[in-house]
Amino acid sequence: MTLAPATSHSSRRRHDREIIALAVPAFGALVAEPLFVLVDSAIVGHLGTPQLAGLGIAAALLTTAVSIFVFLAYATTAAVARRVGAGDLASAIRQGMDGIWLALLLGVAVIAVTLPSASWLVGIFGASDTAAPYATTYLRISSLGIPAMLIVMAATGVLRGLQDTRTPLYVAIGGFAANGALNAVLVYGAGLGIAGSAWGTVIAQFGMAAAYLLMVVRGARRHGASLRPDATGIRASAQAGVPLLVRTLSLRAVLMIATAVAARLGDTDIAAHQIILSLWSLMAFALDAIAIAGQAIIGRYLGANDTQGAREASRRMVQWGIASGVVLGALIVLARPLFIPLFTGDGAVRDILIPALLVVALSQPIAGVVFVLDGVLMGAGDGRYLAWAMLITLSVFAPVALLVPTIGGGLTALWWAMTLMMTVRMVTLWLRTRSGKWIVTGATR
Repeated sequence: MTLAPATSHSSRRRHDREIIALAVPAFGALVAEPLFVLVDSAIVGHLGTPQLAGLGIAAALLTTAVSIFVFLAYATTAAVARRVGAGDLASAIRQGMDGIWLALLLGVAVIAVTLPSASWLVGIFGASDTAAPYATTYLRISSLGIPAMLIVMAATGVLRGLQDTRTPLYVAIGGFAANGALNAVLVYGAGLGIAGSAWGTVIAQFGMAAAYLLMVVRGARRHGASLRPDATGIRASAQAGVPLLVRTLSLRAVLMIATAVAARLGDTDIAAHQIILSLWSLMAFALDAIAIAGQAIIGRYLGANDTQGAREASRRMVQWGIASGVVLGALIVLARPLFIPLFTGDGAVRDILIPALLVVALSQPIAGVVFVLDGVLMGAGDGRYLAWAMLITLSVFAPVALLVPTIGGGLTALWWAMTLMMTVRMVTLWLRTRSGKWIVTGATR
């Protein structure tokens, strides 16, 4: 990979310190996000297999509704970091405020679409008659927390761009603790079942949003940045996010296709798929911690016109990504006797779960490279290429995955298709990084 010439030991140590300082707190914050779903899965899983299957479908829909707007965090991180590198903090925070206002508007719009169409959306996934009511209940209640989730995304992007990943960690820890406690009390103590799990998550998300807003508003006042919504700035933020929206929609389409295929394999398969997808997401967010560091570091270097620093940091982050993927894959294999009983006591679900889980473990080094290079290109503001690359990946994955119910192999075959998807992503991202066309300096791209 032609990213930079060989770097000195002192240079590697400097980049390692930067990566660790940003990635370690980011890891904690990112891990807390899928842990919300993991807690829900662990608690709801003991209510029964239909409830867990319903949660799997609703969680996939809810995650899709929120994650398609992940550009609120990623694009904001890159844009703010560039301005930080250029020495313009007031402009950096103003950019972040535009993203927060956009998040609020988008959140309200998503609720307006999701609430009346919840049953129809669940039906698209082919949920069984036993799982569909639980999926619909969870989706309707949880959708009320979408504005809070999007505000959290945008505000997190502001702080990351300012090279602060510690504050999001503290907020995430508080949110995770609140979510776990509320779920236990509402599901079992109040006897609300799957509805209690949804309400617990909604309350925790709004608490996190309030904490973020307080900190961002304080920072805006300190640096003299306006808090009022600016139509031009909001529109510019939306336009900048369009390529990343296309990229994310394509990725979410991949995950939705996988969940739809698993649902058609039966309740046992979709229940096992939900457990694997939760763990896969946990691993993905863990690897994304290095990518988050990449977004902030690359954006800052390019904003400061330091192309050599950007190249060296990119090379080092790829090495970190590979090593982290190997470690995570080994942990999945070694720890499976410990965590599988936490999610299900159904022997049939376990039998389907284990071989597919081993496929996930083998794919983690590939995932490590994918997430790091994704972060590097996002930090450079290379959203247009990321959009095209993900569209190509979707076009390869979709026909393969849709053939799984026909050719056989069950859930294990489906996760081999997911590994193919990650391999295609790795190749497309590597080609772009190797070309050097992603390197554009200045406060704006």
